[in-house]
Amino acid sequence: MRTVFWDYENNRLQMIDQRRLPIALEVYSCHTYEETVTAIRNMVIRGAPAIGVCAAFALVLAANQSNSIKVKGLLSDLKKARNDLQNTRPTAINLAWGLEQVMKDLENFHGSVEELRTIILTKAQNLADDDVILNKRIATFGADLIENGDTIIHHCNTGALAAVDWGTALGSIRMAHEQGKHVHVLVDETRPRLQGSRLTAWELEQYDIPYDIISDNMAGYFLRSGIVNKVMFGADRVAANGDIANKIGTYMLALAAHENQIPVYAFLPTSTLDCALENGDLIPIEERPQDEVLEIYINGERATPKGAHARNPAFDVTPNHLIDAIITEKGVIFPPYRKSIDNLLNN
Repeated sequence: MRTVFWDYENNRLQMIDQRRLPIALEVYSCHTYEETVTAIRNMVIRGAPAIGVCAAFALVLAANQSNSIKVKGLLSDLKKARNDLQNTRPTAINLAWGLEQVMKDLENFHGSVEELRTIILTKAQNLADDDVILNKRIATFGADLIENGDTIIHHCNTGALAAVDWGTALGSIRMAHEQGKHVHVLVDETRPRLQGSRLTAWELEQYDIPYDIISDNMAGYFLRSGIVNKVMFGADRVAANGDIANKIGTYMLALAAHENQIPVYAFLPTSTLDCALENGDLIPIEERPQDEVLEIYINGERATPKGAHARNPAFDVTPNHLIDAIITEKGVIFPPYRKSIDNLLNN
């Protein structure tokens, strides 16, 4: 099943509730765009490509909610919804991109309100369908970089759950597995929300791909041991120079890999590229509630003092010199990234 999809029979948005995995596979329904705002903020759905498509479908809900009988009024309601949605998760550029793809050219629309609603749904559905195609292309290019017998450290979750289907880095591992290559994955837990141990491990179980879960701070040990062949992760925003914002912990992982001459690969659709930003220092970093860090329990007992405070940046920025290659749906690019990104987007 797809991670996020439109229920045509009941005119609602549905998505896999990623908070419940791996305990239960449940579908979460949104009937209003406000409910979708909450779902994105609370990480019912996460992953840059999935969020972008989810936001697009949220505009369908906003259009259906609007009581306006004129196109101008409907567009005004859509702009308000777009602004509310854009503020949910500031780092992932795909969210703003998905909204922009739906809103593009609507100002020039001449027709009825109902026709406009149909166009918005068609646009959102096309984005969802295209996402599957693009991610499968990424997976095909990525699988070419994976050799039979590779052991790969994978950070966060970049599989089907992070997209509409297939995914990026994990999608490439899945593709290599389906090609008959023997791959073993070391799955970073990815604290504090454990997207690795909860979601990536769950996906690998579905694909019957061998894996071991490791805590984030074990990565250096395994990289230095000589058993790791590659490090793979996704991206939530990439600056014009190739600096990459990704799930917190990516920077430390890339540093350790670079020190041990292990190639580091980032996987992403071109919609994740933000060439308006010169470098990664300009990427806005979301800071999430401190309870995600503090609410840790061992043997039923809270493991942090009651009066403790925490910092919880959800992402960090990995400088481009630590990235050996970037894999997109248009192909694989290498340093110098400013030039290769420009060539990629203009060819």
